[in-house]
Amino acid sequence: MTSEVQDQETRRVAPVPHAEHGVEDLCAAGAQLYERAVREGRIPARDAVSAPCLVDTGLLHPTVSDLAWLEPVAPAVALRRLLRVSEDRIADERRRGERLAEAFEPLLRIGERRTGPPDDTPALRLLSGLERINAALNHALADASSELLAIQPHTSHTRISPERRATALARDQVLLGRGGRIRTLYQHTLRHAPSVLARYEQLAGDVEARTLDEVTQRLLVIDRKVAFVPASTDNSLALEVRQPALLSFFVTTFDRLWRLATPMYPEAVQHPSPKGVTHRQRAIAALLVEGHTDADIADRLGLNVRTARVHIAKLAATLGSESRAQLGYLIGQSGILDREERPG
Repeated sequence: MTSEVQDQETRRVAPVPHAEHGVEDLCAAGAQLYERAVREGRIPARDAVSAPCLVDTGLLHPTVSDLAWLEPVAPAVALRRLLRVSEDRIADERRRGERLAEAFEPLLRIGERRTGPPDDTPALRLLSGLERINAALNHALADASSELLAIQPHTSHTRISPERRATALARDQVLLGRGGRIRTLYQHTLRHAPSVLARYEQLAGDVEARTLDEVTQRLLVIDRKVAFVPASTDNSLALEVRQPALLSFFVTTFDRLWRLATPMYPEAVQHPSPKGVTHRQRAIAALLVEGHTDADIADRLGLNVRTARVHIAKLAATLGSESRAQLGYLIGQSGILDREERPG
């Protein structure tokens, strides 16, 4: 047996396994069998069972004289046939798309009358990384024309670098220059912060600031159309919100906190000190009677623990307390937590 015949017998006995694939591909088994068909002129139809892609692509077709045999077709001819089928399929899909557009056209007109033009902007979008967050914020403020509502907790403000603070200042001044207004809520601990005071010395326009003992996490609401809130403790994630119900909730919460807050700028209002207890000590007293630890109190009021403990000691001295347990009782008896009118 010659070497060529041996090779042919080997290929018949041990063909390359056929792989599952689409009609646009040709597997190794199919390529091997097609090469054999070209070399031999034809192959038994049973041999092509292991590589159906050859018949599917039109590279092999039955001989006219004997259907038990398959003969090769020129690749260019097979390719033209496949392309024609593909073009026909594309044309059918295009006609189907045109029919769908025609059928939906009156429905789209109805939808636009009731809901307005389509908007691809998602109602909620998660932003990752300070660069992307700031880019989205800058874009929203660039389109703003009427209002920025902001809540800036102590931790959020102190983490801002001087460069970012300068950028925010310039960005906010552009909004004020367009006739917009800015309302910002801080914690009382920032009433005398140099960076905060410097900000308001440089801004010109309709801008106000007020303070509270405690505020929510950072919140920015722009034109009451889009809001930004943190989505992680390290502020590396933020949520861009355009959902109307959530925006309404944010604005309502801000308005209520604003009415409770003490004016800081442009005209500061000083806190009264009833019964010799400062406003800061009164806020600490309220948290003490709720059972919070010194660390919790410091965190919620934007203080360090040492400063919080100094205020607690002064409060105890003012009320004549000799122990933590007695301090809670004396706070309740003193009446310093009774509801008071907000100054200003």
